[in-house]
Amino acid sequence: MDPIEPLHSEDGPDSNLAFGDSAPRPVGSTPLEEALLSRLDEDKAQDLVLIDLKGKSAMADTMIVASGRSHRHVGAIADHLLRTLKEQGLGKAKVEGLPHCDWVLIDAGDVIVHLFRPEVRTFYNIEKIWAVDSAHRTARD
Repeated sequence: MDPIEPLHSEDGPDSNLAFGDSAPRPVGSTPLEEALLSRLDEDKAQDLVLIDLKGKSAMADTMIVASGRSHRHVGAIADHLLRTLKEQGLGKAKVEGLPHCDWVLIDAGDVIVHLFRPEVRTFYNIEKIWAVDSAHRTARD
């Protein structure tokens, strides 16, 4: 007997994207970037964007922007990233926004990570601020 396909998903129209149909993740140019992007990918972070800030800002070389599905998901991703940074020898990373987990910022020196809930990310739209003439690396070649 063939399985019956559901008429609609209970999680919404994009729910299948989390199970392997999503866009390929960005490629990091340093071991730290690669470790953070791998962790984000493992934790099912959504809409990963890596923005190259070299020559555009003195605050960091790279900005990573990602979304979590809920407050709890954003908090868990942030916790895992902090563990990854500690394993990389960067245990003193600065963190903002953990109590509420709407927008968590992790400053690891050369790399800044922004984690958002989707509606908060849409509201602030920080990718657009940095998109002017910046080199976005969004997919593997």
